[in-house]
Amino acid sequence: MTVTAIQLDRARQAAPQVYERLREQIIALTLAPGSVLARNELMVQFGVSQTPIRDALLRLAEEGLVDIFPQHATVVSPIDLAAARQAHFLRRSVELEVVRTLALRADRSFVAPLRTLIARQRAMLDAEDFEAFAETDQLLHRQLCEAAEVSGLWTLIRSRSGHLDRLRRLHLPVPGKAQSILNDHARILDAIAAGDADGAQEALRQHLSGTLAQVDEIRARFPDYVRG
Repeated sequence: MTVTAIQLDRARQAAPQVYERLREQIIALTLAPGSVLARNELMVQFGVSQTPIRDALLRLAEEGLVDIFPQHATVVSPIDLAAARQAHFLRRSVELEVVRTLALRADRSFVAPLRTLIARQRAMLDAEDFEAFAETDQLLHRQLCEAAEVSGLWTLIRSRSGHLDRLRRLHLPVPGKAQSILNDHARILDAIAAGDADGAQEALRQHLSGTLAQVDEIRARFPDYVRG
């Protein structure tokens, strides 16, 4: 297991910070399925006691991102396809209403900042910085929810999407995938800006379907990572 030594913000509670850092590494596959998370090592690397580490691992276990074997080990879980499909259903259901709501809204002041995010993603793709590309992808969808005034639903989606997000990280480096994401984002935003609610929903539906449509190929390439 490799976890970079991290200086936590001592003005904040430790457990949420440990959780966020470990979750980021699990989603990015820096901590791949099967990686062992040794509590003693984590205590040293984060500079905290056992309690924040335990609380962070329990929270990750609630999301299905780690498997805790009492008195033995904590291991990063395989990608669960059933959980990924449920997360996809939830995300699609919420975001279809989000883009429709935004397309029918008179105030379109939120559009320009989202176009800036897409331009930033294009620069990240040119630099082949897939980690930053994926993070900006998440930020764009979060800002869509915030613009629709349902940011709490994005928090719910995120808490259920760990398996889906890891599947998408495996798919992202495939040639043409990142460019396809950029094209989809542009179509979604163009439809919203034009007040085309049906077009925005259709573009979003196509955008969210890409990874699960390729799940057999992904599973064949990464058989040790994917379960189900």
